[in-house]
Amino acid sequence: MTDKRSAGLLLFRDAAGGAGIEVLLGHMGGPYWERRDDGAWSIPKGEYTPDEEPLDAARREFTEEIGLPPPEGPYLPLGEVRIPGGKLVTVWAVRADLDPALMVPGTFTMEWPPRSGRTAAFPELDRVAWFPPEAAETKLVSSQVTFIERLLGLPEG
Repeated sequence: MTDKRSAGLLLFRDAAGGAGIEVLLGHMGGPYWERRDDGAWSIPKGEYTPDEEPLDAARREFTEEIGLPPPEGPYLPLGEVRIPGGKLVTVWAVRADLDPALMVPGTFTMEWPPRSGRTAAFPELDRVAWFPPEAAETKLVSSQVTFIERLLGLPEG
């Protein structure tokens, strides 16, 4: 088991026409994910060190991955999930709207193609979009679906 930790923010808003809510997900960037759709989306999140508060990390990572400031709270805790590989992921939900066209993604570098000796930069998330919960559960990597279920279980506020 690893001691790595990750924290993120799950934005949600009222869907048009009173059709419940929608959640904001990011499609993972880079060559491994470019041709995948179902199971290739994530809650905007990232790793943090033990000296950083998880909510502070979630807000920082939102800015790093989306390129926009995090929305103001209230932040609704959705708890933790240990994902395959052992990382502990903590997520907060926050009611906010965001225009996906305004996203300016952060980047990461990796050797590409493999064993080529060349490095290339790729977006952390190559796009963000709003989804109703049922679609989000299909789009998300399976280890994060629990956070959608927990959001739907929160009392209406």
